[in-house]
Amino acid sequence: MAKIAFLEDVCDILDSQRVPVTAKDRTKGIYPYYGANGIQDYVDDYIFDDELVLLAEDGGNFGSKDRPIAYRVSGKCWVNNHAHVLKAKDCIDVDYLCYSIMFYDVSSMVNGATRQKLNQATMRKMLIPLPSIERQLEIVANLDKATHTIDLCNAILEKLDLLVKSRFVEMFGEPSANPNKFAIVPFENVVQYMGDIGSNGANKVVVEHLNMKDEEDYALMVRFLNFTKNDFSQDVKYISKESYDFFKKSQIFGGELVFCKIGSAGLNYVMPYLNRPVSLGLNQIMVRINDKILMPYLYQYLHTEYGELLISGCINGAVTKSITKTELKKIPLMLPPINLQQQFAAFVEQTDKSKLAVKQVLEKAETLKKALMQEYFG
Repeated sequence: MAKIAFLEDVCDILDSQRVPVTAKDRTKGIYPYYGANGIQDYVDDYIFDDELVLLAEDGGNFGSKDRPIAYRVSGKCWVNNHAHVLKAKDCIDVDYLCYSIMFYDVSSMVNGATRQKLNQATMRKMLIPLPSIERQLEIVANLDKATHTIDLCNAILEKLDLLVKSRFVEMFGEPSANPNKFAIVPFENVVQYMGDIGSNGANKVVVEHLNMKDEEDYALMVRFLNFTKNDFSQDVKYISKESYDFFKKSQIFGGELVFCKIGSAGLNYVMPYLNRPVSLGLNQIMVRINDKILMPYLYQYLHTEYGELLISGCINGAVTKSITKTELKKIPLMLPPINLQQQFAAFVEQTDKSKLAVKQVLEKAETLKKALMQEYFG
């Protein structure tokens, strides 16, 4: 069994060398300027030139199971006062040090109601498993292998997305220029149905029938965070069959385009097929399209630079951003012949099959890495 050491005994703490610089006082340059969660900017000078681990002091991803609170930096850089600066001693490998605290549970160590902080005195007493250097290097090699697979899968997925974007422009041209002189129609011309939870009645009536539950029930009530997290099974809410039947004008079945109405207004996703009753939650607009347009084409059009510009032009509010059905209906759409859309949809379908295969490898690698992290660091 590996011995346990305090963090302060396995690394030098270089916090006293940090220098915060406000954005207006920074001079642009080539050296990364790091904060609690990574690169904040690039500046023209550096204060460190070493192999280091940065651990969030305040504003970190404390409590997250997916986002780390520590990360590696190498070479010339600048660090502000929102990250502790750690230099590994001879008894510990720098990458092992980083892995050992990357997802450390500091819930009982941080303080602060609005902005949690891991102060240096508390950080020094973090407990680190300290096996032999040889064992540390084995652990790092195993975790690096899983990390490399994860990074490779994410890079492939990104390239596949770029491939679809490139194919779109190749087939239809830049939407802002419309070089093929395709018809331009308002969004409402391709809408079969557009609705939201308010389509079921006045606000008072909606509230009376809206009873979301954490425990499993007849129907899932999808919230926009389910789309942003791509999570339709864990952090979810449910409603009864009675509520589901009442909200019949906002029942969703898969394949609809769902827009965020308030906050991240205009952000949109295609509803996946979940093979269960699903109802649309608050602050969202759903769109079912007619046979004049195909969803793969529409989705990609709205996610071009021009499409996102058109959506942004529909958004109101200086502080709280919002978008309405009325404004969405006015968005001008470039509408190519359906046979061209079908060709593009077939290309997207093949690309999606490739993405699915990559995502399966990615999921296995992420599961393996989490299991290894649990095994090595608890």
